[in-house]
Amino acid sequence: MTRRNRELQARIEQLEQELGRGGRRPETVSPCALVGCRLLEARAAAQQGNRPQTGLLAYLRHAQWRHILSVPFIYLVAIPLGLLDLSISLYQLICFPLYRIARVRRRDFFVYDRGRLAYLNVLEKFHCQYCAYATGLLAYAREVVGRTEQYWCPIQHAGHADATPPVHAHVCRFVAFGDADAYRRQLEPLRKELVEDNKVNNG
Repeated sequence: MTRRNRELQARIEQLEQELGRGGRRPETVSPCALVGCRLLEARAAAQQGNRPQTGLLAYLRHAQWRHILSVPFIYLVAIPLGLLDLSISLYQLICFPLYRIARVRRRDFFVYDRGRLAYLNVLEKFHCQYCAYATGLLAYAREVVGRTEQYWCPIQHAGHADATPPVHAHVCRFVAFGDADAYRRQLEPLRKELVEDNKVNNG
């Protein structure tokens, strides 16, 4: 892994952390008022108290027909999502110990806090929990695949679609496309990184 790639990787991780912190901060609150999480939670609770919950019957009565029509197709996706969850979890449970790769922790990718919002009715909460599961699962699966790719095939692609960024952070560590010498030289060190990460996580 080149020095430039290490710098890019560090910058990506820094930006992801900043984005994560920014995503937890309500945009309606002035930055100078951000004293701490407890203050934000108290304000959020106060805002919830000022927003009445839309009753379930009223919610259904005012639902648009195109939304109702799409519901079966939205929830049919739960079947492949569940199969993906089962297969990716079973895969890493069996294979990662064989490779001595640190297992990906599910709880790092799933957040179900929207269900605590008092202004959402039971159906809205259910929708939100389903969305949280789907997005968390895809992020979880992407990390499992990323660690696997670093172990077996850490080669950058010659190019990618303009609208498609690298699929995971591990790509920055990969060797250049077409550089056979670097691939043979770096394959074991890249695998060793994953093994060392495993020792750190288990130590």
